Amino acid sequence: IRSTSKQTELGALQKMASEGYQLPALPYDYNALEPFIGARIMQLHHSGHHQTYVTKLNAALKGTDDIQKPIHELQYDAISLGGPARNNGGGHYNHSLFWTLMAKPGSSNPAPHGQLKLKIEDEFQSVDGFKKQFNDACADVFGSGWVWLGVTQDGKLSIETTMNQDNPLMKGAPLSKNSASKSQVVGTGGVPIIPILGQDVWEHAYYLSYENRKVEYFNAWWNVVNWDKVVEYYDQFASKQTPVPAGALFKQSNI
Repeated sequence: IRSTSKQTELGALQKMASEGYQLPALPYDYNALEPFIGARIMQLHHSGHHQTYVTKLNAALKGTDDIQKPIHELQYDAISLGGPARNNGGGHYNHSLFWTLMAKPGSSNPAPHGQLKLKIEDEFQSVDGFKKQFNDACADVFGSGWVWLGVTQDGKLSIETTMNQDNPLMKGAPLSKNSASKSQVVGTGGVPIIPILGQDVWEHAYYLSYENRKVEYFNAWWNVVNWDKVVEYYDQFASKQTPVPAGALFKQSNI
């Protein structure tokens, strides 16, 4: 009886593992981003906060067809699915993208290159000018949210701010005053803003190391930005008006 019970429990666990969304492994160790982002922050952020989003998202969508969608596709209708799907679905996609946008210092190009570099210089005058505008947008966030570099429907770059765990892929997500396309409704006629770079402005992303010195964190973050990935996401997806898909993030089929 005891053996049968264990087999039943194992079968249930295996079924749970094969259904729904899963926490992806980081593409680097927790201490890889030091001294700019500490190992303890990364551990809590990934295995604590991100895991919670995944767990709650699976609970919110249990028994629905939506739980089978790749996480980037879920974003389109996340708001219409209700608060739990919106908040946790956004949290899962945002963080899955966010982890890939960082790398061990010195392991990737320290600046944008190729067509994206030319685009940034054309629209923001310089890379430093872009960073300043991006950092200013981060500093202006009151409460919790994200700041994004995205590509609009007409191919222009735009710095966007979304609150909480919203992102520019969500139909109906309000965009901040930073938006170059603030008169547009996200999702009308397609996806007007495709994010290729995002900064987590929630306090859990930096407080253990930087406390209330968030501007210091925003400046330090550029030392770990994986520009090779940002350029890849621009060249392969956003420049073609295609959102960065789940499979491109961690090479997993269902994240």
